[in-house]
Amino acid sequence: MPQRIVQVDAFTDRPFAGNPAAVCILTDPRPDSWMQALASELNLSETAFLVPEPGGFHLRWFTPLVEVELCGHATLASAHVLWDENHLEPSAPAIFRTRSGELRATLSDGWIALDFPGRPVERSIDPAPFAQALGVAVVNAWMSRTDVLVEVESAAIVRDLQPDFGLLGAVRARGIIVTARSDSAAFDFVSRFFAPSCGVAEDPVTGSAHCTLGPYWADRLGKSELVGYQASRRGGIVRVVVDRDRILLRGQAVTVLRGELAADAVGD
Repeated sequence: MPQRIVQVDAFTDRPFAGNPAAVCILTDPRPDSWMQALASELNLSETAFLVPEPGGFHLRWFTPLVEVELCGHATLASAHVLWDENHLEPSAPAIFRTRSGELRATLSDGWIALDFPGRPVERSIDPAPFAQALGVAVVNAWMSRTDVLVEVESAAIVRDLQPDFGLLGAVRARGIIVTARSDSAAFDFVSRFFAPSCGVAEDPVTGSAHCTLGPYWADRLGKSELVGYQASRRGGIVRVVVDRDRILLRGQAVTVLRGELAADAVGD
């Protein structure tokens, strides 16, 4: 049977914006080496692999270099494909079993809501290496479960960053989140996300980073419902609700490409 691949732009309502992810719905589990090779071939920040199982789907995410334990935009893309291609009724939740536990997605008025675990910052760390790698003054630097969060003085600084990716790639973390309070009334905070150690110099819109950004800015702004703007070249909006140890992320998605692998690439 041909292996179909769907490419989706996530956290956007129009093509060629937000964050692209590939979604592969498999009939059976495939070897890790094959999934990693396909993710490297597609060379998107994430490729999602789903295997149907009773009551939901087993879901894994691969960057061009490594498997990751949590990914927002490829989960949003996966849920979009399940509803868009009639694997699920629009009223039914998408239930995913992952390395980060059970994740759920629901669809309402064209917006997909993801129920994710919170990843709050855990300890402060020395900001000096990040000031050097980013080439800007750093207000605070913190470590979460998987990422470094760096706060800088203004949204303009976030937008204009030109990091030293060699220095950032040496950081022992999945990625580096750089953030500041928004200078626009439309958003509460802005951010960018760099993950060169995972083969992604800059991720356009990073849902899982908002599992750290949400609690961070909720504490500082005194509100549990926030809107974040990820100020990459493509850009994207993430609506965030902080509910104790859970984070609700809302976004939209658009299918941009459908295709299938050649027989030799599918393998046995």
